[in-house]
Amino acid sequence: MLALPGASRLAAQEAPVATEPVPGNLPYRATVVPTGVEELDSLLQAASPLIRLQERAPTDALGLAARIGAEPDRLRPAFESEGFWAGQAQVALAGSPPGSPPPTAEQLAALPTPIALEIRATPGTRYTLRSINTEGAAPILLRPGQPARAETVLAAETAALATWRAEGRPLARVERRVTVDHGAAAMDVTFLAAPGPRATFAPPSVAGTVAVNPEVAQRVAALRLRSWHYSPGLVAEARADLLALGPFGAVRAEEGTALDEEGRFPVTFHVTERPFRAITATAAYETNFGLALTGAWEHRNLFGNAERLRIEAAISRLGESFDRTNARLSASYRRPFPLGFPGTLVVNTAILRERLDSYDRDAITASILYEQRFGRHWTLGAGPTGEIGRSGPPGGPLRPSNLIGLATQARFDNTNSALDPTRGWRLRFDVTPSYSLSRAQAYVPVRATASTYIDFQGAGRTVLALRGSIGSLLNAQAEDVPVAQRFFAGGGGSVRGYGFQTIGPRDAQGRPRGGASIIETSVELRQRFGSNFGGVAFVDAGGVGLEPFTPTDALRVGAGVGVRYYTAFGPVRADIAMPLVRQPGSGNFGIYLGIGHAF
Repeated sequence: MLALPGASRLAAQEAPVATEPVPGNLPYRATVVPTGVEELDSLLQAASPLIRLQERAPTDALGLAARIGAEPDRLRPAFESEGFWAGQAQVALAGSPPGSPPPTAEQLAALPTPIALEIRATPGTRYTLRSINTEGAAPILLRPGQPARAETVLAAETAALATWRAEGRPLARVERRVTVDHGAAAMDVTFLAAPGPRATFAPPSVAGTVAVNPEVAQRVAALRLRSWHYSPGLVAEARADLLALGPFGAVRAEEGTALDEEGRFPVTFHVTERPFRAITATAAYETNFGLALTGAWEHRNLFGNAERLRIEAAISRLGESFDRTNARLSASYRRPFPLGFPGTLVVNTAILRERLDSYDRDAITASILYEQRFGRHWTLGAGPTGEIGRSGPPGGPLRPSNLIGLATQARFDNTNSALDPTRGWRLRFDVTPSYSLSRAQAYVPVRATASTYIDFQGAGRTVLALRGSIGSLLNAQAEDVPVAQRFFAGGGGSVRGYGFQTIGPRDAQGRPRGGASIIETSVELRQRFGSNFGGVAFVDAGGVGLEPFTPTDALRVGAGVGVRYYTAFGPVRADIAMPLVRQPGSGNFGIYLGIGHAF
């Protein structure tokens, strides 16, 4: 009975490689003589210590002879991995006759350097799978007659385990017995399977908290795992929720090895707290909107229950006039499980000064939102919102724009990453019944946005990202509501190639006035190069209309390309876009710099 080599044993650990041979050593060069089987040749090349260490020449001829003598046994797993279970390799001097023995230390010492060596492989017959038996479960999918490749057997075993675990069987196990019949050039495989019982999660445990209330962390994890059947995906989502909570810099999930007395499966999350206070700064740039600088101070565990307080100051500038400077001072507070309820209380307030091409605004805004998760991917939220301030046309008189409203939102997210998604969907619906105290007008802004990410190769290297958004202002005309409540399009997060908020209806002076409906769409192809770099090509389109149910009066389209540098905190992006449908005041191109994808 033979043990199959693991698929990873061919990725031999790389030893440090010197760029130049060490003076006084015995330089050599080794190559693999092609066998005619490309896959085998590649494995032999990767598995060969003689090739991998040739820049670290042995100290003398005896050392090189020892390295040559060990080579055949080191290459045996490469043959077996491709099904050549009787394959052999021999090392000989380059140009020597077939069947020549490996050179001795004496011969090596007498040769000029660098010594040319050849790895000559004799694959022999490729063995095939003869019989496949599974004991204890449904047959594991392997077909007789397939090449007896180690990777094929291991992949079938891994797929069976993944299937059982996806069915809610956390204790699934499988062992294999492999017999190689050299006379028949065949392999027999018997799987001893133990899928184990289906089980629900036990209440999770959290270890490693110091200053954070462990009960809060346990409740966050339990929201994902409560009463659900076991799933590896749920464990990963609970771990992500704990990381998103804020105070933890690392979270490791440790699954149990047996069910508890009630037949439930235990999971323990080991957490590591990180510094609770942090100062951050970001910068962004758009050619038409100018430079934006943001600085923030954050406390991630304000009162010991993972409360997050963030105070942020931002300044941006439109054009070159100082009196057109924009500023914002805001504070946000997040409290998990307010008053013991299974949700999050989110309080936001801000002092704003906006001097845009579309309007001027001075305001104080505030909102109190209660959010709760429903199911695995939905989050619903609702709460009051209000504004006290003044707004008006650019450079013109400001009128009071006081309002109150009830913000309601629903979010769906099953993407695989918050910062760099490569598959899944994101949906968001916002409905905010509002009343303008200054204009005695009730109105309802409604907006729905969806994005999806399609991974063409399964490794996140080539991703097609799609986004669409539609909005409407119900029960009012655009002129009936404060200007900041209207719809605008254009800019880095909307339609690239056009200035910020420049798409849509205009007033008599040619300034954007906002509308009562909006439609936007984006198509972006993202391609990664190497480990940290990437490029994108995109087309954006959007329009704003005056009527609530007339999405656009004129569609604008922009197209461009960009580069990405991927970091641990998200991609840094630089895009350049051109407007394909020109409009008054639009430039020939727009440049957009920032952190994170456009959507």
